[in-house]
Amino acid sequence: MNITNEQKHLVQKTFGEIADTERLATRLYERLFEIDPTTQTLFMRNMAEQRTMLLLAISTVVYGINDIPAISPAIQHLSKRHVGYGVTLQHWHNMSPALMGALEDMLGTSFTPEVRDAWLAAYGVITQIVIDTAYPHVGNTSM
Repeated sequence: MNITNEQKHLVQKTFGEIADTERLATRLYERLFEIDPTTQTLFMRNMAEQRTMLLLAISTVVYGINDIPAISPAIQHLSKRHVGYGVTLQHWHNMSPALMGALEDMLGTSFTPEVRDAWLAAYGVITQIVIDTAYPHVGNTSM
């Protein structure tokens, strides 16, 4: 999956517009647990700490999106760790609508179709790195 420069800009701009990123992380997990309640068992640690780690990962992607090769090692490391936690490819698929729903909740009317497409493109680029690293037998898939 490809992402245009305009989409990169939209991802960075809209992430910067979210005043309460802690609420974004909370809402993302709420959405994920609604989509797939079995994912709750994957989170054994303190959820406040988990939200902090999630926001760090999202920030890394958002602010590094202009140089994917530079952030690829961090994404590859993250994907390998998540396999060890029991995260499956389906979990990565479920995260996409959870993220889109949480972003829509936080951005309201600013979550336009163009913004949605930009975030989907960014998520697609990142998850392709995850798939290539942690699930290489799957090959190229669209999220």
